[in-house]
Amino acid sequence: MKKMGLAALGWCFLASATASAAIMIPGDFYLISRGDDGLFAGSHKIFQRESSGLRRVSYCGRDYWVRPVTVAWTQVEVENRKEVRVEFNMGKGWRPICEKPEQQVTLKDLGVTQDARVVLSTNGQDLDGVNRFSAISESFQKGNKTKKASYHD
Repeated sequence: MKKMGLAALGWCFLASATASAAIMIPGDFYLISRGDDGLFAGSHKIFQRESSGLRRVSYCGRDYWVRPVTVAWTQVEVENRKEVRVEFNMGKGWRPICEKPEQQVTLKDLGVTQDARVVLSTNGQDLDGVNRFSAISESFQKGNKTKKASYHD
């Protein structure tokens, strides 16, 4: 009975270690564009962890975190007749792991209605839908409604 318990415990440990390995693979993941000749044209890094300004996407069934500008860049590269793929490098050269990412994630999927070229030219600065000046103005107006305009009122 004791051996069976140890075997089950070992199996649970192995299963959890395997699941963790599937989630976080060491190495770098990039969207890489290449010309007709297969030569490198450009790239954008994609991430395995959430961070400020990144959005969760899925390429070929695997989750990544990207900036909306990266998705816009992908769309524009394809419009410019470049081939874009997700590629992986763990120090032994680049390996393609996912074809046609532009068909899997679009700006529309991220809730972005701006044209991809506009997103690129502005570096995606107004994608949160909040104009900073409007937000500041609104906060002052809210303050005036709850407080007196001056000490003399």
